[in-house]
Amino acid sequence: MAVTWSSFLAAGVLEALVFAVVDPRDLHWFGAERVALSAQAIYTLSFLIFWAVVALGASVALLLVSVPADEPEPQPRSPGWPR
Repeated sequence: MAVTWSSFLAAGVLEALVFAVVDPRDLHWFGAERVALSAQAIYTLSFLIFWAVVALGASVALLLVSVPADEPEPQPRSPGWPR
């Protein structure tokens, strides 16, 4: 849930930043014809794409920082340490 929720918030911020600069009605398919979708459909699809990309990045980061199961647990310190 931590990855899903944080990536949801990041995708919302990213979409607001992108569409503050880009008008969805002016989008073209690689310089050819205009995208034949409504503005709401473009907002929705771009949000889902942003969400998936951010979630993938967060999942990979979480995977890289997790401790493998075969590593031994760190030894507990003595009760009086440090003095």
